[in-house]
Amino acid sequence: MNSLKTWLAIIFGVAFLRIGLLHFTQPEPFDAIIPPYLPFPRFWTLASGILEILLGLGLMLPKMRQRAALCMALLLVLMYPANLNMWVHDIPFGQTRFETRGHIVRLLIQIILILGCLWISRRLKGARAQATDAET
Repeated sequence: MNSLKTWLAIIFGVAFLRIGLLHFTQPEPFDAIIPPYLPFPRFWTLASGILEILLGLGLMLPKMRQRAALCMALLLVLMYPANLNMWVHDIPFGQTRFETRGHIVRLLIQIILILGCLWISRRLKGARAQATDAET
């Protein structure tokens, strides 16, 4: 794996580890954005926190990196309804209430994170990698 992917995986891993820990130390903002059709918001907050911690650690471990990155991309897709719920119902995240522009930025960041995880997992290849594969 090239050094850019390695560094990106480590940066993502540290970030997701930190965010996962916040699900336990400050769960209330996460509870508040769980869509109402999911019962027991604290369960979903803690479950997603555990997954973020485990997958964050996996992103930092070379032998686990590709699989963890693919699972993290899936988790990010599965967790987006909470962000959408926050946007649609104008739910503050802690003391922060986002305007539409803020929610759009959050959506773009989510897409970048998903694409980054797919790239780390080798499910999304750059143009150079695709050209190399086509030649072989």
